[in-house]
Amino acid sequence: MTVSKNDKGLWDVQFYYKDYRGKNTKKHKRNFRTKKEAVEWANKYIDQQSHNLDMDFSSFWQLYREDMKERLRENTIRTKNYIMELKVLPYFGDKKIAQITAADIRRWQNSLMKEGYSPTYLKTINNQLSALFNYAVRYYDLPSNPCQKAGSMGKGRAEEMQFWTQEEFETFIDALKDKPVSYCAFMTLYWTGVRLGELLALSLADFDAEKKTLSITKSYQRINGRDVITEPKTAKGKRIISLPDFLVAELEEYVSRLYGMMAGNRLFMITKSYLEKEMKRGAELSGVKKIRLHDLRHSHASLLISKLGVQPKLVSERLGHEKIQTTLDTYSHLYPDQSRNLADQLNCLVDGSDEEGGENNAGKT
Repeated sequence: MTVSKNDKGLWDVQFYYKDYRGKNTKKHKRNFRTKKEAVEWANKYIDQQSHNLDMDFSSFWQLYREDMKERLRENTIRTKNYIMELKVLPYFGDKKIAQITAADIRRWQNSLMKEGYSPTYLKTINNQLSALFNYAVRYYDLPSNPCQKAGSMGKGRAEEMQFWTQEEFETFIDALKDKPVSYCAFMTLYWTGVRLGELLALSLADFDAEKKTLSITKSYQRINGRDVITEPKTAKGKRIISLPDFLVAELEEYVSRLYGMMAGNRLFMITKSYLEKEMKRGAELSGVKKIRLHDLRHSHASLLISKLGVQPKLVSERLGHEKIQTTLDTYSHLYPDQSRNLADQLNCLVDGSDEEGGENNAGKT
């Protein structure tokens, strides 16, 4: 390693390291304020490239982020950055990644639990840290994930899931008939269960009035003032949703007002913020309870399960869940009645055979 002053009076460092192919590669980094900073940066870089878990947590986080940003959606990386920078690095940043114990994790969890965050947010924070340690176990030979030994914190979902019944939604939607874009957007959200990003990414070409379908192939996000179109949240997020006749008619009428629309243009040129304001306006005008935009997805699932008795597999496919277990875990509280109904139907089979004259059938196989 060579460390020297440059013509600006700052420090440069040059060194060789083995890259992922085992090849010696030269690295030159310029303009450090002190010689000590230059040496520390070089040592951390060499540790990262050599898979040496003697590096500190902050260095490993940088390595993890660089790898994952090529594999995850931009908004997912932004969420990871936010949580790590504010909730994790201040506590673990200077600790050696290989020396962080389950006891350290427990103390960190306890410090966050005192802050009064919601159970679901605590769970999200913990999951981000655990994901990083899982990465270290899988690719850098860390013996074990200390988060697993420490146990989790928070809860995966809120105690009470909010949703609108069909009657509540119909009361709400009547209050929004003065704005066609709001009316049609909320009709689509409630009667299809699509995610908000999926709704906002819909183009004219995705609506097939003849086949009565919506093709879900992408998701929309607004990031740093930019419109960003990405893949759906899950691999099974790409799906075709069958539409009821009344929703097809509403969409056809809405589309007929969009003069000059091209096939690739977005159907709903609005934002999440706009819909949140319209949801608040509609709830206040109609008097129905306030719920979140995402709760319209829960409302659709509740409608399918509680009112129509749709089985988990079909609900999972319609919602675009990656696994049917996600559907079961999220909506398990809606299925007990279905189990009771099944038992009642079995009773009917036995009762029905008796009524038809069991004596005449006695001895028959």
